[in-house]
Amino acid sequence: MTTEGTSAPLSGVRIVEFAGIGPGPFAGMMLADMGAEVIRIDRPGAKTHPADFLARGRRSMVLDLKKPEAARVALRLLDSADALIEGYRPGVMERLGLGPDVVHARNPKLVYGRMTGWGQDGPLSHAAGHDLNYIALSGALWGTGAADQPPSFPMNLLGDFGGGAMYLAFGMVTALFAAERTGQGDVVDAAICDGAASLMAMTYSFRAMGRWRDERGANLLDGGVPWYGVYTCADGKWITIGPLEPKFWDELLRLLGIDAETFGDRSNRADWPAMRDCFAEVFQTQPRDYWTTLLEGTDACVAPVLSYDEARAHPHNAARGVFAPDGPEQPMPAPRFARAQTPLPAPAPRLGADTRAVLRDAGLSETELDALYDSGVVA
Repeated sequence: MTTEGTSAPLSGVRIVEFAGIGPGPFAGMMLADMGAEVIRIDRPGAKTHPADFLARGRRSMVLDLKKPEAARVALRLLDSADALIEGYRPGVMERLGLGPDVVHARNPKLVYGRMTGWGQDGPLSHAAGHDLNYIALSGALWGTGAADQPPSFPMNLLGDFGGGAMYLAFGMVTALFAAERTGQGDVVDAAICDGAASLMAMTYSFRAMGRWRDERGANLLDGGVPWYGVYTCADGKWITIGPLEPKFWDELLRLLGIDAETFGDRSNRADWPAMRDCFAEVFQTQPRDYWTTLLEGTDACVAPVLSYDEARAHPHNAARGVFAPDGPEQPMPAPRFARAQTPLPAPAPRLGADTRAVLRDAGLSETELDALYDSGVVA
């Protein structure tokens, strides 16, 4: 961790986030981790938890968007905001009176971030869906898993967070940079299906060069080659190897005591099954931690498959401060900077804890606030 430097990279940026699930909150977390002031508009009766790490670093106000007066309140907040995040189906914000045209008429510089699965247009744009559906349609799911099994579940890392939240956050920072130069905001249409397809750029590049087969488990990075994969150890735990380059391959064979001259030719697919069987036999002779001690930190490109608890305690992760040292177990903000500070943000706020303060900052009088509380518009 750095001990001196400037404030967080997005310090001074104000974002209004309409509370949602999954990728929208994750994008909000990323922006809050980088120092943005994120004001979350929660629904009445919503449930929160202090260990909701995706909601860390926020201020919370409760606004009943079903009430006509709510749009006026939200617009007052957006008048002084730099950006907005929403994750509703296309058309919902427009029906609420909070669509991009209305908001930009009042605040032209605002960046309007929209998070959906299918995108703002297209035949499926109004259909329900979740992470697994989006990565399936993008083609990303097809290439996961063993050749003789159905595609495997990469949790919701590939879709919600990789193809969705990170593309929304990147798009918003890009648009904020442009707005600072031009004075004109933009609408960021972040669709998980689009982002998941974008993440496959290298795969499509390999296909275009004739270096990728349209077969699962038959390629360099999908488990097709015996030197890039996961092997079971004597104790039932797993080890990963990935010596893609010849010099790293030579190092692995040397450390494992395998004769490179008789082991086989990596360029000959006919030799791969025997190579895989040999690796499997070798790694099953000792427990995972034996192989970790022998191979970790060398150029053999080896790492153990760690559980959540083991990952936090691993010396490398501990030395870099990958996880919070105190309090609930959670990842620290990433990436890190040489000068800018990105400390762990405050925990998820109590629902509506900042309603009055946020609206007071937006210029509403105490009389207006009392009336909004009495009518149930805010809470």
